[in-house]
Amino acid sequence: MRLVMKEPVETAERPYPRRWWALLVLCLSLLIIVMANTALTVAAPDMTADLGLGSADLQWVIDGYTVPYAALMLLLGAVGDKYSRRGALILGLAVFAGGAVFGYAAGSAATVIAARAVMGTGAALIMPATLSLLAATFPRRERAKAITLWTATAGLAIAAGPVVAGALLRDHGWSATFLINVPIAAVAAVGALVLVPPSRAGHHDRIDYVGGLLSVLWIGALVYMIIEGPHFGWGAKAVTAAVVAGAGLLAFVLWELRHPHPVLDVRRFAHRRFAGSNLAVALFFLAVFGAFYYLTQHLQFVLGYDALGTGVRMLPLAGAVFAGSALTGWLTPRVGMRWTVTAGMAGGTTALALLTRVDAASGYGDFVAPLIILGLAIGLALSPCTDAIMGAFPESELGVGGAVNDTSLELGGSLGIAVLGSLLATSYGNHLTDATSGSRLPASALATAQDSVGAGYAVARGIGEQARRTAARAAQATDPQQAAQLKAQAGQLSEGARQMADAVGSSFASAVAHTSLVGAVLLGIGTVLVAALLPGRAAPGQEAPAEEREPAESGAR
Repeated sequence: MRLVMKEPVETAERPYPRRWWALLVLCLSLLIIVMANTALTVAAPDMTADLGLGSADLQWVIDGYTVPYAALMLLLGAVGDKYSRRGALILGLAVFAGGAVFGYAAGSAATVIAARAVMGTGAALIMPATLSLLAATFPRRERAKAITLWTATAGLAIAAGPVVAGALLRDHGWSATFLINVPIAAVAAVGALVLVPPSRAGHHDRIDYVGGLLSVLWIGALVYMIIEGPHFGWGAKAVTAAVVAGAGLLAFVLWELRHPHPVLDVRRFAHRRFAGSNLAVALFFLAVFGAFYYLTQHLQFVLGYDALGTGVRMLPLAGAVFAGSALTGWLTPRVGMRWTVTAGMAGGTTALALLTRVDAASGYGDFVAPLIILGLAIGLALSPCTDAIMGAFPESELGVGGAVNDTSLELGGSLGIAVLGSLLATSYGNHLTDATSGSRLPASALATAQDSVGAGYAVARGIGEQARRTAARAAQATDPQQAAQLKAQAGQLSEGARQMADAVGSSFASAVAHTSLVGAVLLGIGTVLVAALLPGRAAPGQEAPAEEREPAESGAR
């Protein structure tokens, strides 16, 4: 057995015999780039306390990864197609690991944000490479099964990130959540050399760099606008980003329509199967990422679980993703992707609808059913859409196909966190104002508590600490009258701290219920649109309409 796999997959006369081992490497590469975001959700409180991060700093620590990740995928996917998909994967793993080391050593908000941006650039190389190598390595008859396993890995990573980060945070600081990526990336890079055959387009024209750079411009500006506007207000930065995104998108479409060999043939979006699949991915992950954003906060802050406990309690979602993926592998060939995808999106809508019942008395048991249904929904909906998107591209553009799928996912996720996250914050602040009306809480303390659920509990703890100090002074007072007054003040403060904590918890629970309702409505409307857009299954012996046939089929082995 050769130490390094050198035979290109395109020259092989029969399917690559170690393709399932290669898939394991591709799934491991996918695992770390998804975990990089989900692990941060439980490491964020420790990082905030250690570095003194403000809400804006923390937001950009999270989203500094997202902007280059989403913006660069299309161009880097095309580069991988032309030169080397495996090379793009290995280079991406190296860049990702380098960014992780940088993050481990970071000592300020600016350096953590820069490290996350480097990791996002590496992820933009890795993500489309995993899908393009999968599609190139597996024969068409096995590709749907391989994509199902790839999808299940993404679902596992969503839940595994908090578990791994929580375990590390028991004995190590937040920086360890960066460093854990390095050995995993090293193993994946070695595995890629040994097990993944090299691949690139058999024939590929010059890369449309102008179109690629326009895609970087408009997608980057759009993601920046999605982050900046809802969280920090529609000031000059957000409005400028919106204008740049709109103008850049228009220029990109016009250029691609005129270019003889575009980086992305935008005419594909006129095909119902392709357009419907991308819309389903974007809308579904808008709901999933938004729900994950506030569910982890509720488990940590309101229910009081530590980082590891939070991660463990998200595991039902991961198990359900695997079950849903197995079900879709059996169901889709029998009923067609429209029914499978629609069922998955309807399941996601149901999960969010169940979360509208969350209130101040809700415990973890109230979240188990929504988590399981949401996991089943991910497994059902995602892999048929990914298979359809990849099937729309010829062999020479598999990297671009992977990038389109992943860009839809990332744009949807960014929208979910921004829109639902902003709605959550507004709803929480309004409910907290109502819950504390009539109290003697200073306006400055209320403003601080409205910033986030973590800040609200910090204010409650501050009041409790003031009560303890006052009680200590009462115990030391020699004047009985003064001691009685201090004791009474301590009792009032202690009761105020309890009331404040109760108000924060109930306000956040109400905000979760309200935000889930909006998410359910959005996903429900999206479900109807996707069901109308996706083509029905052709009857046995009946050929699908020409515009819905998969262009890549002629190039499949």
